Amino acid sequence: MTRSVLVLGIGNVLMSDDGAGVHAARGFNSSESQDLKVVDGGTLGLSLLTEVESCAALIVFDAASFGGEPGSVRTFTGEDMDAQLSGKKKTAHEVALFDLLATAELIGRKPERRALIGVEPDRIEWGLEPTPAVASALPEMRRAARALIEDWAI
Repeated sequence: MTRSVLVLGIGNVLMSDDGAGVHAARGFNSSESQDLKVVDGGTLGLSLLTEVESCAALIVFDAASFGGEPGSVRTFTGEDMDAQLSGKKKTAHEVALFDLLATAELIGRKPERRALIGVEPDRIEWGLEPTPAVASALPEMRRAARALIEDWAI
């Protein structure tokens, strides 16, 4: 079944702020629309290809280093997302997400509408919870996703 929007949370929840994407996705309500699917992608990488190739639009939640203050949120859409993912990698799942989208593009199934909603991490070290700065940014990440879905009229 093709879903209109896939909301994908990625990251390692054992590594404090690195798990921010998964925490954001877990708190995102998808029950109001059958055309919306939320997936805890963790660190699964290329095994998420089936999910990505079956959506019309993709929103990814993740910890992302973009030079902001810890806990700041930034949305990268389309080619800006691609550029953010092609830069210097700090975690293995950043490489996996880049590879996932590159593979989807190779098979002609890369979503035209795509966005990365990133939060600047404070610390990436052993820990089951994000730091306070990142935890307080999770609602903003979810609001940004809602705004995209609205803007995309999906």
